[in-house]
Amino acid sequence: MHRRQMLLNMLLASAALALPFSANATQIRNARLWRSDNKLRLVFDLSGPVQYRTFTLSAPERIIIDFSGSRLEGNFNQLVLENTPIKAIRSGHFGQGDTRIVLDLAKAVPLNSFVLGPEGSQGHRLVLDLGADAPHAPMQMAAAPLVKPSAPEPAPDRRRSKRDIMVVVDAGHGGKDPGAIGAKGEREKDVVLSIAQLLAKRLKREKGFDVRLVRNDDFFVPLRKRVDIAHKYNADMFISVHADAAPRLTASGASVFALSEGGATSATARYMAQRENGVDLIGATSLLNLKDKDPMLAGVILDMSMSATITASLQLGNTILGSLQGITDLHQKRVEQAGFAVLKSPDVPSILVETGFISNARDSQRLVTARHQQAVADGLFEGMKRYFERNPPVGSYVAWRQEQKAAEQGIV
Repeated sequence: MHRRQMLLNMLLASAALALPFSANATQIRNARLWRSDNKLRLVFDLSGPVQYRTFTLSAPERIIIDFSGSRLEGNFNQLVLENTPIKAIRSGHFGQGDTRIVLDLAKAVPLNSFVLGPEGSQGHRLVLDLGADAPHAPMQMAAAPLVKPSAPEPAPDRRRSKRDIMVVVDAGHGGKDPGAIGAKGEREKDVVLSIAQLLAKRLKREKGFDVRLVRNDDFFVPLRKRVDIAHKYNADMFISVHADAAPRLTASGASVFALSEGGATSATARYMAQRENGVDLIGATSLLNLKDKDPMLAGVILDMSMSATITASLQLGNTILGSLQGITDLHQKRVEQAGFAVLKSPDVPSILVETGFISNARDSQRLVTARHQQAVADGLFEGMKRYFERNPPVGSYVAWRQEQKAAEQGIV
């Protein structure tokens, strides 16, 4: 089943009013905890596959885990939290049949999360690794059974697919649209095509990844068509590469943008979105094939899908920003948001990367050099790889590799 159809099915299930009490909801059955000298691992045992997201909040420090279409059986009272960064674990239902788990922290810690499929006597699991800030203590386990364990699930098919993660790389502008023009005639469309091609070559060399270019030559592609291409190839990620102009010639450095459902996060973000969008608008509702759905239900599904996708896009964008730091100056150290038409895919995490401002003399001088273009492409790749190692798509080779590593350690 294609990933978009899986997403649609999940959203339809989440919109059902009876979902909080549905027998088909995934159960969070068990929680287990290990402490070691360099990390803390928290494992949730599940009755089936689950869609989830994580994010952090400060003042006080917390980690939030949202499980879509799931229910919690029991509580976490038996988990031993002494000498760990976790002060308390809280949980509750929210939305239409979703479960939220909150980890109250003594201090901020790095987080890495991934899902594991059935393996041997183990079922589906969500694994949370709290990084190197975990206190020093001998490796030990504190298990908290929430309900009586069910019978083991059948062993998985060893021949199951370990698919490649599909990345669609969009070189902005092209053909009759040159994009921004530098002071010495440098054309944005040429710079970003070179970077996109270098990024595609690097992705093709990495096991577990595949890539498609929106354009591999100097021709024009409408904005709607760019989004359609991402859907045609069932993309796990869409990245649009640009090197735009700014209202101020002194503006410099790289930026990363994600879609905003509201207003732009800055005047620069608003300006960039207006410049890129022109009159080419996207009908996002049609991309999820909601034409035969009740209008109110379709609106709920679209809102939920867009919200989840934007959250993933922001996580991806932050990782990309971190990988670009040190390669080039950053115009903004946070992911900006605005209504970019090319990012309006409701089910594909999408970001737009301004690799620099071609209107700035120093940026432009660097952007046209092969060495800098390669460095930017490598930085983008490293950011993507890091993101997918933390958030591997179910059924992918990267998820399978994570599972193998965990099995070798014998702690999941």
